[in-house]
Amino acid sequence: MLDYAALAALAAVIREGSFERAARALHVTPSAISQRIRLLEERVGCALVIRDQPCRATQTGRRLCQHVDQVQLLEQDLQGTLPALAAQGPSRASVPVAVNADSLATWLAPAIAAFAAEYPVLLQVAVDDQDHTAEWLRSGAVLAAVSATARPASGCNSRPLGAMRYLAAASPAFVQRHFAHGVGAASLALAPSLVFNAKDELQSRWVRRLCHRHVELPRHALPSSHAFVTAGLAGMGWGLHPQALIQPHLDNGTLVELLPATPLDVPLHWHTARAASSLLDGLSGAILAAARTSLLQP
Repeated sequence: MLDYAALAALAAVIREGSFERAARALHVTPSAISQRIRLLEERVGCALVIRDQPCRATQTGRRLCQHVDQVQLLEQDLQGTLPALAAQGPSRASVPVAVNADSLATWLAPAIAAFAAEYPVLLQVAVDDQDHTAEWLRSGAVLAAVSATARPASGCNSRPLGAMRYLAAASPAFVQRHFAHGVGAASLALAPSLVFNAKDELQSRWVRRLCHRHVELPRHALPSSHAFVTAGLAGMGWGLHPQALIQPHLDNGTLVELLPATPLDVPLHWHTARAASSLLDGLSGAILAAARTSLLQP
């Protein structure tokens, strides 16, 4: 049997980022946390924590953290059916999820906020590119993810959410300065573009579809959906923006499409670990309902 006090210590270290903060969260001493982790590492025969700033989990450590999260969900379900357990004091299960920034900035945040306000959970939201969020679930770092990948990882389920529509846009002055003679491979190779981070391939994908070949783009990196819009309005560069985020600017003319009628639709999927939990089912229901009204449906 696993030592669940030690597992709770491991999860706290990874969640809080240090042994000291984990000790404060669990109301024990840092030495007690360190001893529990050491004994657990001896039990499983490998390192579980990368002692860095902040502390990070090894691959095995992430798997054990995911197991702790699943156990917390099951215990939360039990409290709903066993009043004696609930009477011992309120508790909230931690639910780690990975999402893409554009979903969080548009349709997803209201859905998860309403869910967390109603249910006894503490959501731990990690942000990554939609092509990479599924890796968080596969590694055991989260219990659920919004991903552009359709195929579920082993031990997980996947359900389609719909497609998020992106439009290539920039300020009118930027378009006039860089694309006065048209939008093509030559002009795109010179005009500064905007990317979320090094993983962001949306701009390159749109250009490849337009030009039928790869074009090396000059890029500003801005890891924020709202900063993308601000940068576009200021004439810093062009980028692929969620239509829902920039529609007011398109309507008033402060942003314009580089080429009208050339949207890029990105299908999204909801991946969850196969944990029999009413809380995880409830979160899935809230997200699927929000997607039906906010994303493009087949």
